[in-house]
Amino acid sequence: MPELRKDYILDRWVIIASERARRPSDFKRNIEKKHQVLCHFCPGNEKYTPNEITRIEENRKWIIRCFSNKFPAVINKGNYKIETHNNFYTFSDGFGYHEIVVETNDKKKQLWDLPSQHIEKIFRIYLERINYLSDLEGINYVQVFKNYGEEAGTSVSHSHSQIIAYNKIPDIVEQEIKKNFINNKCNYCEIIQREKDSYRRCFENESFIAFCPYASRFPFEIWLFPKQHLTRLEECSLSDLSSILKSVLERLKQLNAPYNYMIHYSSKKEDKLHFHIEILPRLSTWAGFEFSGTVINSMPPEDAAKFYRTGNI
Repeated sequence: MPELRKDYILDRWVIIASERARRPSDFKRNIEKKHQVLCHFCPGNEKYTPNEITRIEENRKWIIRCFSNKFPAVINKGNYKIETHNNFYTFSDGFGYHEIVVETNDKKKQLWDLPSQHIEKIFRIYLERINYLSDLEGINYVQVFKNYGEEAGTSVSHSHSQIIAYNKIPDIVEQEIKKNFINNKCNYCEIIQREKDSYRRCFENESFIAFCPYASRFPFEIWLFPKQHLTRLEECSLSDLSSILKSVLERLKQLNAPYNYMIHYSSKKEDKLHFHIEILPRLSTWAGFEFSGTVINSMPPEDAAKFYRTGNI
């Protein structure tokens, strides 16, 4: 029987189409490897990227690099103040900073192939850039995100993630901030307590928990939360976060799943939002109905969580 479900706190609805449910193996993708003549992200090709911002080295060689995006979505010029003209026209210049984090010097490895200790170093780069960019004039939010696979929007196969710092808090984060605290109480803290013993629980370590959300929009969608009420990345155990992310990615590797992830956190001006990372596998295609505002998901989160726990496909 299909079931209509609402997000925990947001006004967002999904239909869990259980009669369309398939085995995890049915979602497995065959990835076609494309020949890339010249990879600008590889060692030796640094001259093809914009000036480097920061790096992490081992044995005098870089293992992680960060530099400005050669084709930025936003630039640090113009007027960052958002204005409204004639009631309906709200705008500003596309102000901000767009950066690339190359996650490894080995183009044959993806994030799920890297040890958790290396993933922790990537998070340290994220933290460094979030803290620096957040203090710049005109910046209201620093969005860290990753696209893996063509279906998830990536055009360069060498493992990397992106950072866009700009003059607006993303709508979804604004909604979470507004809806999260009720009567001076964090809803996500209560959600974590309920999900840690549910059929949607996937992984847990000393300070983090991972579960498939009740109203999952995507097959195998999974969220990572610190178990304590922490609002920013610097408050979290990067070791525990990297370890639990590694567990999730190892399962997604079994499916060759394209995916996106986004970091959700409170800005320094707003400390109410419970820090978390949403991982959105792109194993289904949205059709016309989804653009009406309600999503159809053919993989019940309870079944997805069972796959994460057992690895059985």
